[in-house]
Amino acid sequence: MKHLLKLQDLTREEILSILNLADQLKYERNHGIINDSLKGKKLGMIFQKSSTRTRVSFETGIYELGGYGMFLSSHDLQIGRGEPVEDTARVLSRYLDGIMIRTFAQKEVEDLAKYGSIPVINGLTDYAHPCQVLADLMTIREYKGSFKDLKLTYVGDGNNMANSLIVGAVKLDMEINIACPEGYEPDAQIVKWAHENGNLTITRSVEDAIRAADVLYTDVWASMGMENEKVKREHDFVGYQINSSNIKNAKSDVMVMHCLPAHRGEEITAEVFEAHANEIFDEAENRLHAQKAVMVKLMKK
Repeated sequence: MKHLLKLQDLTREEILSILNLADQLKYERNHGIINDSLKGKKLGMIFQKSSTRTRVSFETGIYELGGYGMFLSSHDLQIGRGEPVEDTARVLSRYLDGIMIRTFAQKEVEDLAKYGSIPVINGLTDYAHPCQVLADLMTIREYKGSFKDLKLTYVGDGNNMANSLIVGAVKLDMEINIACPEGYEPDAQIVKWAHENGNLTITRSVEDAIRAADVLYTDVWASMGMENEKVKREHDFVGYQINSSNIKNAKSDVMVMHCLPAHRGEEITAEVFEAHANEIFDEAENRLHAQKAVMVKLMKK
């Protein structure tokens, strides 16, 4: 494991190893045990998309591990003024010990890794969100004990979250159902891979997808960068919501997850959100622990 570009690149064993280390790091933090295994290490954090959880969790995480996080806005970097990614990658490799990037195109993340000589972490692209899904998997295991025989249902847009959740579920042998409107399906290549390697169902029926689910997951209808589609999506996604009526079709001990920010009244009702706030905010906290584990795996010599 040299980088974290997308979950497809990781084996089942590598994913479980990250989750196990994340559990250990969370335990140490909760019990006041200092782990400075990245003492003196420098992480460059490139943001071409704004963020709350990604920035704060990575900056806090590298600090708690004894390193230093450097916020690099695309407005301040030459990469935002037309410098080729390959040049930025080679320059930053001379200064830093790792790069985290939150951007639009997956190719930009892949090129940073290709031309640089230090680990690259995908903090989010329009294609994938591996850090979020590692935190999600960590949370599912905390609540359910294991991944065995679990059914995970995602309701909403077949976006980067759906793509990465499909991969994570298949790698860990969970059944996964995606309920999305026509024209909003996940990436076709990921769907093809999942059908060949696991148990994926894509349906238009929210009720069918939710039936007997152990875990329910949703995300906003219009992700960052899609603001101009907001009105159309509000029309197209009517009914693609987790609410007090359809959640009754899930198992009685179902857990509800959301990668945040949440738009109450759209993809999830305020009632259901607040009833499952513990799961959702444990999930948000686990971004910190999962990402610390990724950084240790990649940056510790």
